[in-house]
Amino acid sequence: MILENVNYPEDLKQLNIEDKKILASEIREKIIDTVSETGGHLASNLGVTELTIALHSVFNTPLDKIIWDVGHQTYVHKILTGRKDKLASLRKMGGIAGFPKTTESVYDNFNTGHSSTSISIALGMARARDIKGENSKIIAVIGDGALTGGMALEALNDVGSSNTNMIVILNDNEMSISKNVGGISMLLSKLRTKNLYVNTSLKGKKIIGKLPFGKKIIKLVQRTKRGIKQLVIPKMYFEDIGFRYLGPVDGHNIEKLEDILKICREQEGPILVHVLTKKGKGYKPAELNPDKFHSTSKFNIQTGEKISKGKKDYSKVFGTKLVEIAKENKNVVAITAAMTDGTGLTEFAKKYPNRFFDVGIAEQHAVGLAAGMAKTGLVPVVPLYSSFIQRAYDQLVHDVAIQNLPVVICADRAGIVGNDGETHQGLLDMSFTNTIPNFNIIAPKDFKELEDMLEFAVNLNKPVLIRYPRGTEEITFENHSKIEYGKAEVLEKGKDIVIIAIGKMVSKAMHVSEELKKCGKSVTVINARFLKPLDTDTILHNIGEAENIVTIEDGTVEGGLGDKIEKLLFENRIDINLHKFAYPDEFVKHGAVNEIEQKYGLDVGSIVECLNNQETNIKIMKTNY
Repeated sequence: MILENVNYPEDLKQLNIEDKKILASEIREKIIDTVSETGGHLASNLGVTELTIALHSVFNTPLDKIIWDVGHQTYVHKILTGRKDKLASLRKMGGIAGFPKTTESVYDNFNTGHSSTSISIALGMARARDIKGENSKIIAVIGDGALTGGMALEALNDVGSSNTNMIVILNDNEMSISKNVGGISMLLSKLRTKNLYVNTSLKGKKIIGKLPFGKKIIKLVQRTKRGIKQLVIPKMYFEDIGFRYLGPVDGHNIEKLEDILKICREQEGPILVHVLTKKGKGYKPAELNPDKFHSTSKFNIQTGEKISKGKKDYSKVFGTKLVEIAKENKNVVAITAAMTDGTGLTEFAKKYPNRFFDVGIAEQHAVGLAAGMAKTGLVPVVPLYSSFIQRAYDQLVHDVAIQNLPVVICADRAGIVGNDGETHQGLLDMSFTNTIPNFNIIAPKDFKELEDMLEFAVNLNKPVLIRYPRGTEEITFENHSKIEYGKAEVLEKGKDIVIIAIGKMVSKAMHVSEELKKCGKSVTVINARFLKPLDTDTILHNIGEAENIVTIEDGTVEGGLGDKIEKLLFENRIDINLHKFAYPDEFVKHGAVNEIEQKYGLDVGSIVECLNNQETNIKIMKTNY
């Protein structure tokens, strides 16, 4: 096997093209074997295998710097940069991350995880290189889906007018997670099918330039070429904004890739190389269903079927309920940022195509669009992954909250999501939305309460954030009282300890209560339901003679439920022990959800032990006023 002898990029430089073709096949096999056991991003990595080999073959990494947009497609890169033998630990606690991490390798130049950032970062590095007088190549690798993000377009505009030496590799596979939409996608479709204008090669230009009257010939060819371009493609976007455009090139032909990258290496100014790849290349199930294999759990290699069958989860419950609501309420519309299936909107899109809008990877635009719709009488529902809502913070404040518009933001994947790590953990949405006036924040304890909350939210006529976790419910509660504005729900009544929990942690509170009862404790359990407005009356009424208050939340300790309860106790001069169970003020790395909960003391056993051993519980705060 050739892969056995390839550990670092310098090893690639000893191989011929035929060897590299074999290597690509071996790498694909290794990735398929690994991801079938660990889960992870499969289709995107299979699609960039040859491109990654070519990049490390032509450029002098790590001196030359590659910035991967999002970074979920870097498994091949990790194999070729000293981490081949660690691939089995991919996305596991203590193992290598599923995204670039500068702490892992000098070949990882920037921590990435969200879309559309690479060109900005690469330009920053290129300008720093120029200021320092250094000599290195800076390459941004970005997908066509990520190019729909506003940040990427802003960066392209800056790069094009900068005359800075840097290379943008546009990895065009016609997919992000869902199929790409919008004007940029249409432009790239034209570029894919109309490549007549690339026949004038840069190599030819060099040869002609040495001939008598060569410069005049070159100018004539350039004018002719430009005319062809304008006939073939009405608006040559990339060249018009200042890039030298090369391509399209077959992203699975290593020889052609290396040829065009070597040309790029010698050129001055901003260059954009348009590379055509197939997502899922080399594994038929992923080629046929690239969206299904974008990010996958463990699967059977022979059949492509997931080992653990898809269970009912919060996203599916949300999507089903929204279809039901939309049937009765014609003003309800749904907006997604390229996550139709991931957020549960597939059925809605089929049933109500005229009320469904996929804006591409553009969360800011999604929320701004929703604000415009809400201002004219519609009720937009916008499900976004919690960690992606961060990208639209200004729109939440400026476009929605200031005007108190009835936009329903659904924070899917709220709390710990696990194996994707820091960039994807949804720990901040409660605290950053809590600071925005007019926003209402609610979280369901189970599927039924999510359905009730969604019905409540679309009729509230105010900005609402509903947050719910990835995956299935822990407990199916038998009783569900009506959702009332700003009202909590008392699930159990006791006198020794008061537990206040929100969202999925209400299930955990019930388990903790059962264990404490075995120790002779009498426990009150309150389902907060609303973080904002907090039901202070119910909480104060149920404190009674309790000696301890416990808060449990699936978010950061800063600015969440625990902090609001602490403020309430202070304002009411209540002398009591407060135990705040939440994630600390740090970024939580990757690992299984249960492992992360145990590590940070948010599993049932740790909480019970902590409450039974108050002397060593550093989370206790005595509020003496």
